[in-house]
Amino acid sequence: MAYDENLAKRLTALMPKVRGRSENRMFGGFGYLLNGNMCVGINGDTLIVRVGIDTAQKILQEQHVRPMDFTGKVMKGWATIDPPAIIQDQDLIRFCQLAIDFVQTLPAK
Repeated sequence: MAYDENLAKRLTALMPKVRGRSENRMFGGFGYLLNGNMCVGINGDTLIVRVGIDTAQKILQEQHVRPMDFTGKVMKGWATIDPPAIIQDQDLIRFCQLAIDFVQTLPAK
């Protein structure tokens, strides 16, 4: 299993159904795009969110949130959320909404 299928089911059930949303499976992971831009994803058992540089700097101060660096290079504006931070559905929804709010500001691809 390349990604946590239970987390994927929770994400699918809780991810707001916003216009332009599409599901994506690639590189052994799972996630959602918004108007062609990557928004949230799952890598292993962690949630990956694209929130922009300002929001990333804020949430990186939270426990169980770290920079996204699965390529070995930190990706600015993204964050990796470890499982303890998304046990509660409202926490998963919160991180998804932060990503949606940012990605909606990007031009469609």
